[in-house]
Amino acid sequence: MPTARDGVDDASGTEGGAMRDSSNDDGLHATIHPDGSVVLVIDETPRTIPTTHAEDARREIVKLTAEIARQLGAPTRVIVTEPDGRWPLLVDGDENVEYAAPDGTRHPTPAAASARAASSPVSSSPVSSTPAPAAASTGDAPRLTRPDTRHAATQPMTVIDPSPGAGASAADATTAEPVEPSAAPAATEQVSADDFANRRAQRETFLTSERADEREEDPATRGFRGAMTRMGLRMAPSADERAERADQMAVAEHWPGPRTIAVVNGKGGSGKTPTTILTAAVFARFGGAGVLAWDNNQTRGTLGWRTEQGPHEATLHDMLEESDHLLSNDAQAADVAQYVHHQRQDRFDVLRSQPIALAEEQRVSAKDVDRIHAVAARYYRLIVMDSGNDESDPLWRRMIDRTDQLVVATTTRDEHAEAGALLLDALAERDERSAQLAANAVTVVNQADQKAPMAEVKRVVDGYRQLTRDVVHVPFDPAMIDGHLHYSALRPATQRAWLAATAAIARGLVSGP
Repeated sequence: MPTARDGVDDASGTEGGAMRDSSNDDGLHATIHPDGSVVLVIDETPRTIPTTHAEDARREIVKLTAEIARQLGAPTRVIVTEPDGRWPLLVDGDENVEYAAPDGTRHPTPAAASARAASSPVSSSPVSSTPAPAAASTGDAPRLTRPDTRHAATQPMTVIDPSPGAGASAADATTAEPVEPSAAPAATEQVSADDFANRRAQRETFLTSERADEREEDPATRGFRGAMTRMGLRMAPSADERAERADQMAVAEHWPGPRTIAVVNGKGGSGKTPTTILTAAVFARFGGAGVLAWDNNQTRGTLGWRTEQGPHEATLHDMLEESDHLLSNDAQAADVAQYVHHQRQDRFDVLRSQPIALAEEQRVSAKDVDRIHAVAARYYRLIVMDSGNDESDPLWRRMIDRTDQLVVATTTRDEHAEAGALLLDALAERDERSAQLAANAVTVVNQADQKAPMAEVKRVVDGYRQLTRDVVHVPFDPAMIDGHLHYSALRPATQRAWLAATAAIARGLVSGP
């Protein structure tokens, strides 16, 4: 089998400023694993490099390949395999890297380009630091290069002749004399007011508008594609990165008028509170301020236990007592901070219930829900409501009346999954609007048990696909078990799952109430 050394006789340094291949595809291979480690195969002998991050692995691959290239005295080809693709590269002894495209073309990194530019006579010109590309033919028009802006007032424009033999040195560049502005015409025909009005009506605007989805696609930032982009090779993002960007854009959307999300399940411990917190966190992190998580629970809601407390102990009862002022013309935006608890890391606010007092001591009526919701809708663009377990409670029913998007939270446990399904059945029979909410609900399946078989997870996910508009599985994450919840503390795969879930929720809010 050919090896990296077999290609020495075929390589002769550089040709046309680009590195030449010194080996075939069977010589030097590197595989970067998901855990960040890399296996480099040299002459069919594997060598494990104990890196823990993909970026470190790529640097080690370039470093070791450059060492081989120095020994061979010629650029060396290495095939790098990552989860998002297979990448043929050429590396020289100075660790300059080129991407060897499947069509055989070479795309140099800035390091390689600058090395060639240093040897180019044109690049030594004090006027332009960019070497002139070869012209397609002798009949091409001269190319104008931008003068040094530090002496823009004194330096004329430089014309580089693209014909053969021209541009061999800076002295070959000819200097164009400044052009004097032409004299104004001796007389101008008068324009009538009507003609001028017609011109104004027909003119095109000088301004251009552009939506985000109409702009040129940003280059890759993740994985090997992102690494090549940072090295100067602009590469398109992978399908996974495009999907992630689409989810981010969906979550970042702002709608005309406030929106309300209700997180529901008739069984305790089904994941309603974590779902409320992390949904609010994703909306606030990617879409900006104006997000409220509301503990709408008669029976000792625990939303306040799993989130940060502000510099006070106010609850929704305190906000209710001051609702007249908060809804008055004298109220200011900052006044609401006395009653909500700001989450400094995740950038949303929490309206707490009082989990210490008994339900009979803090009873909230349907009219109270309307009043609190009116305050929340005045100060926040998005309201995420954590709910209790009693679907017959007027508090719960009034929440549904105010809801624009329903979210069913469940774990993979049978009793939680069944309770969520029965709740959807009850809403479908309640009234037309409730049935519509149930049909367009999003289900978030939290894997609370690390040892839950994937077959069990799939059974719950597939079952809810028949009941709701969308279903997202959130993998097990120890950061979700106890204590305060923070989006940044989650594993990358868990963060991605919550972004996908929140994007699915956001897509149901586009039409509004």
